[in-house]
Amino acid sequence: MEDFLLISESNQHKAHSIIDELQIENIWHSYDAEINLVGSLKMELLMKHLDIDFHVYTQNVTITESFSAILKICRNPNVKKFWFKDLLNTDENCLEWHLIYEDENSRNWQIDIIHMPYNSKYYGYFEKVAARILSRLTEDSKRTILRLKYETPDNMKIMGIEYYRAVLEDGVSTFEKFEKFRELYPVEGVIDWVP
Repeated sequence: MEDFLLISESNQHKAHSIIDELQIENIWHSYDAEINLVGSLKMELLMKHLDIDFHVYTQNVTITESFSAILKICRNPNVKKFWFKDLLNTDENCLEWHLIYEDENSRNWQIDIIHMPYNSKYYGYFEKVAARILSRLTEDSKRTILRLKYETPDNMKIMGIEYYRAVLEDGVSTFEKFEKFRELYPVEGVIDWVP
């Protein structure tokens, strides 16, 4: 098996152990919340960028209750810092929580938890996008996406959906072609592409 596949597999395994250690899902369930794993980990496409993404839904969203849940997660000494954005009075209608977890190898994992009400226009949207991408993935396209992520310089910030769109829609297979694809489709805000 290629090195990048082993790295991806190892990182995905570690990500799930962090979720279990922090009791993220159990804590949010205790607030009668629906919590869904989204993003690269959900699609088994986690590579070098160590991030874990959740969307959380409740009937009402208040800073007090949301903060209470986050504080329970942050009691773990491996959570080194957290911050949030109050976007309740914007089109996003959510609270964005960002936590930094330090693992035993001093690697920092970013955990993003987006808390929104059930009546949000984004309710279930990214879950559906993930399901569509998963339905289109083949072993070859998955391998290509992971290789492109592996070949991406560490100082480049690229959204996962950019890789998925390039490979699944345009058949991009090399990093050089991926860079050209990105020039043709520059990112401006949320990418609403669905395969």
